[in-house]
Amino acid sequence: MDAEIIAVGSELLTPFRTDTNSLYLTEQINQLGVEVVYKCVVGDDLKRLVAAAQHALFRSEIVIFSGGLGPTEDDLTREAVAEALGLPLHRDEEILAGIERRFAARGWKMSANNAKQADVLEGAVVLPNPNGTAPGQWLSGKFDGRERIVILLPGPPHELKGLFEAECRERLRAKLPPAFLATRVLKVAMLGESHVDARVAPIYKRFADVQTTILAGAGEIQLHFKSRAETMEAAQARVDEAADAVEEELDDTVYSRNGESLEQIVGYWLQMRNATLAVAESCTGGLLGERITSIGGSSRYFAGGAIVYADAVKTELAGVPADMIERHGAVSREVAAALAEGIRYRCEATLGIGITGVAGPSGGTPEKPVGLVFHALASAGGTEVIERNFPGDRKRIRWFATTLALDMVRKKLM
Repeated sequence: MDAEIIAVGSELLTPFRTDTNSLYLTEQINQLGVEVVYKCVVGDDLKRLVAAAQHALFRSEIVIFSGGLGPTEDDLTREAVAEALGLPLHRDEEILAGIERRFAARGWKMSANNAKQADVLEGAVVLPNPNGTAPGQWLSGKFDGRERIVILLPGPPHELKGLFEAECRERLRAKLPPAFLATRVLKVAMLGESHVDARVAPIYKRFADVQTTILAGAGEIQLHFKSRAETMEAAQARVDEAADAVEEELDDTVYSRNGESLEQIVGYWLQMRNATLAVAESCTGGLLGERITSIGGSSRYFAGGAIVYADAVKTELAGVPADMIERHGAVSREVAAALAEGIRYRCEATLGIGITGVAGPSGGTPEKPVGLVFHALASAGGTEVIERNFPGDRKRIRWFATTLALDMVRKKLM
């Protein structure tokens, strides 16, 4: 069976509100062996909601609506689903009395528009909402000759989650045929999306029963594998077979096999090697240190660091010779190496990272353009320096730079 999610609310079509409910619902439904094949966001417009509901009911066996069950004029989900299914709405006096009691318990007078939250689709099972006034609704049966499950859930995330877990999950499990959905995620650092796909497409295409999705971010590629079978063991075996074959091709560029972040993996390696790390950051402005310390327990391996924007601070805190900066410039291979070596020495760390570059949007020159970053990794065995030109805006360049720095540490410890 396939599922579809319709998130309702004009606020979700603005830059100020994100639809997090569909992410939660997808995770929950996947755990029941059901794949979500469509998602959409629809504003508070009755005609558009009816059209979206009709399309969803035609193509998907399970249709879940989130939002639009409140008391205001623009809460139209009940009306839209009723029209799409050709079902009448009736006002449930028991629900209405419960809403009135809820207001009275808080010493509030219930306004008349709250009564619409007691409107129920004919044949629907009412799903109590312990965290709000709008109950959910559940319909299952044949609509236009097709077996369908239709679920209406409130929009506030704490209401939706509580209601789904208490009222929907086991109902769905009882209705669904035995099926299990297994997933696996590989993460790759500092390779391009097209390059990765060119290498691994011949491999994953051999696995017709495993869905493979490639997602690209700043300095990271994620390969998501998904397969459905009658047992979790069978589904997981196919996913693992495909993922293992891809990992063998990509070799040490794969830094995570089970969804861990690069920061987590670097922390694992530092602890396994009983090593410590210190950082001196110029253009990344503390982002590298923030990423490292975002992991709980990082004090066991992160010695500390310095944000060294001014040239005098590079000299004072990381020991970079002033004449070196004058000769080569603050953004240079030599200064990056000196930053790494100096911070390693001053923090008495196993490894030292130095980053210096031009993050933009200003400050670039023809010789040293925006996006140019030097990364240095110092250890007892010497210092490695990598020069890169990163694309994008300031935020993207800084993220790229810290990702490469973390991956340098990972590969060194491997």
